[in-house]
Amino acid sequence: MSLAIDARGLKCPLPVIRLEKALDGIRPGESVVITCTDPVARVDIPLLCRKAGHACEIAVQGEALEFTVTKTA
Repeated sequence: MSLAIDARGLKCPLPVIRLEKALDGIRPGESVVITCTDPVARVDIPLLCRKAGHACEIAVQGEALEFTVTKTA
């Protein structure tokens, strides 16, 4: 299962808050894809993932950043 969150136009910490809520609703091994335009998300989302132990991949999609976060146990 993979959830998608469109957080374009939102300023941090809102994308992080939405990501945390989505991660709470999925099982380990499942992923959330969040698309952001706030450049601060490039720092905040990977930091959240490192602290929680989740895997995080970043891709650039035009002017947006797309984070694929896979929940760990």
